Amino acid sequence: MNDKIVMPIWTFGLFIVVMNTTMFNVSIPSIIHDLHISADLGSWIISSYSLGYALSTVIYSRLSDIISIRRLLTVGLLILGLSSIFGVFASDFQTLLIARILQSAGAGAMAGLGLVLASRYIPIERRGRAIAMISAGSAMAFGLGPIVGGLISEYFGWNGLFAVTCCVLIVLPLLLRLLPKDSQPQTASFDMWGASLTIVHTVTLLTAVTQQSFVWLALSVLSFVLHAWHLKRKKETFINLDLLKKTDYRKLLVVGFCILVLNLGNLFLMPLVLASLFAKSAMTIGLMIAPGAIFSAIMTRFVGKWIDRYGNLRFLLIGHIFLTAVLIFFSILLSYSPTVILIGYLFFSPAFSATMASLNNEASRILPRTQIGSGMGLLQLIQFFGGSISVAVCGLLLEHQKKSPPVEAFRHVYELLFLVSLCSVLMLLWYRKTSYRKVATN
Repeated sequence: MNDKIVMPIWTFGLFIVVMNTTMFNVSIPSIIHDLHISADLGSWIISSYSLGYALSTVIYSRLSDIISIRRLLTVGLLILGLSSIFGVFASDFQTLLIARILQSAGAGAMAGLGLVLASRYIPIERRGRAIAMISAGSAMAFGLGPIVGGLISEYFGWNGLFAVTCCVLIVLPLLLRLLPKDSQPQTASFDMWGASLTIVHTVTLLTAVTQQSFVWLALSVLSFVLHAWHLKRKKETFINLDLLKKTDYRKLLVVGFCILVLNLGNLFLMPLVLASLFAKSAMTIGLMIAPGAIFSAIMTRFVGKWIDRYGNLRFLLIGHIFLTAVLIFFSILLSYSPTVILIGYLFFSPAFSATMASLNNEASRILPRTQIGSGMGLLQLIQFFGGSISVAVCGLLLEHQKKSPPVEAFRHVYELLFLVSLCSVLMLLWYRKTSYRKVATN
């Protein structure tokens, strides 16, 4: 496989998929107005896609152990592309929600299979730059999504956002021509019950947090108990228990969870800060976030080479230092000027991309080839779940502080994110210590 051609095309497809998350953020007010729905219903347009995207990512990754990447990619992008065409003609809330859920069912193919593809077919000495490219594509999509969404919504209406995602139907034949014609062994079975229970307790736990409901929390606990019972009975399970027995892998799961808590929490807070404290419009907010995302993409070619040359752990630590420093910077200088957000994100976005690339590359290094699909899939599920929890908790904290001055409320939430970053740094240092100890003993 010629990764110098395949990975840029794959990154472009992933850019479209990730941007589909943030494009709709700026269009929610228009959707609520046009379809005459409540704000609670409108929020499901975003949350349904994000949650479905997270779950489908791990499912595609897990299936890659028994089904070829080419076949899974074909199914995923066809679902995504056709549901996007369906969404172009949506004229009521039910149709729109169905289109978004179907989109999420196909979107996970790009994110889940991209890391599996890089881990399986790109040599370790070049893998860092490939994974860095994927991470930078995601970072740029998060930053440019609000701008693209605002422009399209203003001139073509929110239905036009679906037309952007139809571009994956152009990417699909190119990738099928370039990808290796592999065929995965069909001897293993897919744990449908395990996958279903994973979906149930992920949805119920997130709903319990967002709705602050003990009923949903009880349902989530029950699903976890049923899943634990299921894991004891079945040999080949959706969640590979052998992975969870690896101490180093568990530490990387914690770090991945924390990193996405920081990134999506910050992406959720920055627009609110700019709108609440400085009365910036959606278009202006997008323009202030975009430079950080663009700078992150520019740095990709250098970061990937540096990771391959100097190692994953060094850049994991450097990235954490920058992320932590920016959070301190925001919490102290938040109210001074909107330029604080612009400057801070110029450092935060490339640091996040470098950290994610290093983390994913390190995970692919310690996983056996036979567990790459399930291992990278579970890592991504934990990451996306951390991001979803982060947005929900940040929103709840701001709601509980609505009687406080906005500056103080935002500062308190950023201080909480700072504590999460410290926890991630401590876990990373622990991982580094045990990793070096194993190398010394060998």
